[in-house]
Amino acid sequence: MAKSTRPTANKRAREKARIDRQKEKERRRLEVREKKASAPTRDGDEDPDIAGIVAGPQPRPEWLDDDEEVEEADAEEESE
Repeated sequence: MAKSTRPTANKRAREKARIDRQKEKERRRLEVREKKASAPTRDGDEDPDIAGIVAGPQPRPEWLDDDEEVEEADAEEESE
C-alpha cells in the first residue's frame, strides 16, 4: 500500500535543518579560531593552572582547622 503523501517536504525540511546546523557549527569554529589567534601567548613552559604546586603532602587548609576548634570546644562543653 502506498503512502498518501510524498515525504519530499519533510525531507527538504530535514536537509535544510542539517545545512543550518552545519553553518552554525562552522561559524562557531571560526569564532574559536579567531579567539585563539588573538589570545596572548603564554610565557614559559609551565601551565598557569598548576604553577607553584609542590608535589607531596599539602598544608592543611585553614578552614579545616577552624572546624576542629569548634568541635573541641563542643566536646569540652559536653564533658562538663
